[in-house]
Amino acid sequence: MLRIEDTDEKRSSAAAIDAILQGLDWLGLKHDDNYVLQSKNLARHANVAQELLANGKAYLCYTSAEELEEMRSEAEKKGEVFRFKSSWRDKAQSQASVVKPVIRIKAPLEGEIVIKDLVQGEVRVSCKEIDDLVMLRGDGTPTYMLAVVVDDHDMEITHIIRGDDHFTNAFRQKIIYDSMGWSVPQFAHIPLIHGADGAKMSKRHGATSVIEYQQMGYLPEAMRNYLLRLGWSHGDAEIISDAQAIEWFNLEKVGKSPARFDFVKLNHVNKHYLEKKTDEELFNLLFETKNANWLVAIENSSEEARHRIKKAIRFLRVGAGTLDELSARVEPYGDKTCSNFGEAQAIIDEKKIILQKLLQNFEELDVFDHDGIKNSLNNFAIKEGIKIKDFGPVLRLVLTFSSSSSGGIFDVIEVLAKEEVVKRINNALKQG
Repeated sequence: MLRIEDTDEKRSSAAAIDAILQGLDWLGLKHDDNYVLQSKNLARHANVAQELLANGKAYLCYTSAEELEEMRSEAEKKGEVFRFKSSWRDKAQSQASVVKPVIRIKAPLEGEIVIKDLVQGEVRVSCKEIDDLVMLRGDGTPTYMLAVVVDDHDMEITHIIRGDDHFTNAFRQKIIYDSMGWSVPQFAHIPLIHGADGAKMSKRHGATSVIEYQQMGYLPEAMRNYLLRLGWSHGDAEIISDAQAIEWFNLEKVGKSPARFDFVKLNHVNKHYLEKKTDEELFNLLFETKNANWLVAIENSSEEARHRIKKAIRFLRVGAGTLDELSARVEPYGDKTCSNFGEAQAIIDEKKIILQKLLQNFEELDVFDHDGIKNSLNNFAIKEGIKIKDFGPVLRLVLTFSSSSSGGIFDVIEVLAKEEVVKRINNALKQG
């Protein structure tokens, strides 16, 4: 089941909900039926608060926002932790007040509240440390603390697995369960994910939206595998399939310490799954992941360019850690020209004569496959009294617009094919 907790109007925009749905869809985490919006259950939440009020388990509190702020400031001045104690808990309820009352739960005044957490273990908190939480605001809308308890009960949730930043909420929520006479679900509070520096994960550590990882070129199966291993382990296994995850996973092996998000490890896992893809699958994935600028041009490119890209993937894929990295390697094989080689123009000018001879060599070459190209360039080097390494770098530069492109020079030439090779060498010679 999928429930979207959207009672906070400021944070629950249509765009935020779409981001959740898109992220889950990309990750391949499917839910049954339609998703539930918590905001659709407001009447049910309010009814539970009224029921607790009618049964004497809750009360109307007329303390104003100004009074609350004054009490909080006073506690800060004294260096004390602010714990609100309402004077309305045991008073006769007054309807004459100009303040619209909130409904607060009556938390127990004595004893302890015990949570037997499946990750954190048994934890006890004195009732003196817990205030009477607000369940229904003055405008009649429920708070998250009430809404989540009611929805979990109504949806028959047996286990609540969430970040340990919610751990303190469990003790307060348990009061609502107990006051309603409902069974309390099993809690499992798992550590938050930290950045590589040990600080709480934030924007400065990298992507913060799930869908951003797709745009960065990661595969959903790699993300599932990597996220599973953050804070959980199965021996030394690093690569874990979905089937193995379903068979092996248990809460007993969830660690208590925060896991660190490490892009190096993520890239290692992603590389493993990329290597399992066929050339055809990688080609299709590149066009499905519309994040790279070059794709805008490639999508409208010629059939020849698409054919070149498909062939180039065979050797460009080697060692690529992400689709984004692969897309950058593929870029030179599209319908691309270079009108400015920048500082590299000096290298081209220096080798202009040899490039002119290479141009003639390629124009006269009939067998334009890997072996034919290799034999031709070997014979060319012998004829000129030089070695391939003497002209290979500049040839790579004029053909791929970079001196550090991937693939062997014979592969590069074969994939570009005769017409494109001649065209690009001519283009470079005209720049000087």
